[in-house]
Amino acid sequence: MMNEAKRARTSHSIHELIATRWSPYGFDARPVSESDLRSLFEAARWAASSYNEQPWRFIVARKKDAAEFERMLACLVEGNQAWARRAPVLALAVARLHFSHNDKPNPAAQHDIGMATCSLQLQATALGLSVHPMIGILPQRAREEYTIPQGYEALTALALGYAAELDALDDTLRRRDEAVRLRKPLSELVFARTWKRTAAWVEDPTGESS
Repeated sequence: MMNEAKRARTSHSIHELIATRWSPYGFDARPVSESDLRSLFEAARWAASSYNEQPWRFIVARKKDAAEFERMLACLVEGNQAWARRAPVLALAVARLHFSHNDKPNPAAQHDIGMATCSLQLQATALGLSVHPMIGILPQRAREEYTIPQGYEALTALALGYAAELDALDDTLRRRDEAVRLRKPLSELVFARTWKRTAAWVEDPTGESS
């Protein structure tokens, strides 16, 4: 069930999947089906990428395989381990850092990992699942644990599962998961003609500005 406190309080119309996507700290113990996992990573597979390079790779561990789950959990910083251990699935997002067609550095690799992760998150929302991405990982530990080759780098981790009911969480996690989501206004984000000059149409409710 959607945590209504986390629904985006938008200033303009957006798709329901975007409005209801959020990243919980509290996860239910319910496992994620293999068919849903395939759907999530299929969505990531079809994300856009520079030169269609598809630089993303994912290493996945499910809680049902306790040893593998603990192995991946150890690749997270301690603060993230504390809450992410509740999720039924963990994944590491790994980027190929060079283009395959010329072996030159791919400056879009991190951007494209974000594209793939966003696609995965929206698919998860459509399935009633939640995803919490985190930058707080130990990349060298991940390289050693999973023999990630040179030219690839673990960039982020994902906790996947069903968001827990608030009354099932301890006080710290409940406060995090019941807090209202906030975003900067468009006037601080969308410019025209020069830096920090808000595009006129952003603040024109009639949509008729030039």
